[in-house]
Amino acid sequence: MTVEMKKLRGQFRSTIWDPTLIISQIFAVQSIFYSCLGLWLSMVNVLTGSNSSLDLLFKYEEIHIHDFGGRAVVAAFILNSLTGAIALWFIVGRTKQCLDFAATTHLLHLIICWVYNSLFPSTISWWLLNAACVTIMCVYGEYLCLKTELQAIPLSVGPKADL
Repeated sequence: MTVEMKKLRGQFRSTIWDPTLIISQIFAVQSIFYSCLGLWLSMVNVLTGSNSSLDLLFKYEEIHIHDFGGRAVVAAFILNSLTGAIALWFIVGRTKQCLDFAATTHLLHLIICWVYNSLFPSTISWWLLNAACVTIMCVYGEYLCLKTELQAIPLSVGPKADL
């Protein structure tokens, strides 16, 4: 057993920085984010009768509240933030890291939208929606992770002894 492993032996969680784990978690959360957003938007398309395209995911102009289609897209993004929180719970599992991963997911979404549109987002509705979504994803993810982390740890192995 190495000296490093002996130091970690008494700790509940290891604090070793593992870039491979972090990158794979970011990739997994981002993949679930876009997969579930695609599913939510497909359901929106069934409801509204509109055509499916990548514009619904990445175009700034698709996010508005002027008509039912735009409101349905906004609803899909909000529902997707709840799905993302569940992904944080399963993949990350740490309350302290939920904000980091939620912000990273939405930062990568910003970069992808910027590249897709060849224009930095300037619509207030896009910014408000993404700020709300990152907040919902973070807070609900923290709630789920905290609920799991605070579960009682059974300490007794054998029968209880009366002292």
